[in-house]
Amino acid sequence: MTASKSFYGGIDVGASRTKAVIMDRDRKIHGFSITRSGVDFQAAVDDCFGAALEKAGIIREKVACTFSTGYGRLNVRFRQGTRTEIGCHSRACYFYFPQAMTIIDIGGQDNKIIKLFQDGKRSGFKMNRKCAAGTGAFLEEMSARLDIPLEKMNDLASKSTEMVELGSYCTVFSATEVLEKIRQGKKVTDIVKGLFHSVIKRVLEMDSLTDTVVMTGGVVAHNPHLVEMVEEIIEKEILVPKHPQLTGAIGAALYALES
Repeated sequence: MTASKSFYGGIDVGASRTKAVIMDRDRKIHGFSITRSGVDFQAAVDDCFGAALEKAGIIREKVACTFSTGYGRLNVRFRQGTRTEIGCHSRACYFYFPQAMTIIDIGGQDNKIIKLFQDGKRSGFKMNRKCAAGTGAFLEEMSARLDIPLEKMNDLASKSTEMVELGSYCTVFSATEVLEKIRQGKKVTDIVKGLFHSVIKRVLEMDSLTDTVVMTGGVVAHNPHLVEMVEEIIEKEILVPKHPQLTGAIGAALYALES
């Protein structure tokens, strides 16, 4: 490998968002980007990776190797390799926190719970792909129903004084239940916190947790209050990596560097 090619790329093409990372040999991130995946994954990949390169201040020819992951990983035409989402999230979280752990990843379309041994090898994982409840898509749908910008939900939930607990997990039934709570005069802040609690319940039912818990994903990145709520429920501090929405792409870049 020549000195002129000292950068590595990682691209995570999710059903909702595409993420790209540019990393050097010392595992330092020089540029990253996040964009909507939309209906043209290849266009999203080109735009996202191009923006990451621009932030890093380099051209694509400087990138020695690029690995892709995620739902649309095969749509990255210039990739040199691929890895699974489970593998990339595991690799990135262990890079930040080299210890045994349970990873909770809350994404736009699915949730993952991954368990790692002390040496970073996986001891097991579970995924929820059958229903949007408990994912970012659920919160997006509810924000539209409440006519509240998605980016304001975290602030509203943090101001709740009396959480409204919702009984339904189904997105459709939850929407009906939310409308009924509004009719009853419940505060929007308390309803939003109830929606956060609904997401948490759905995730925590997937599997048990170990002593060390790490949370990642777009929902975590944009809603830190949700992490605080989980900490209260499990009664322990939760670790969150510096870029929780980029862990898939970071893991892919690490695999590219090590390939």
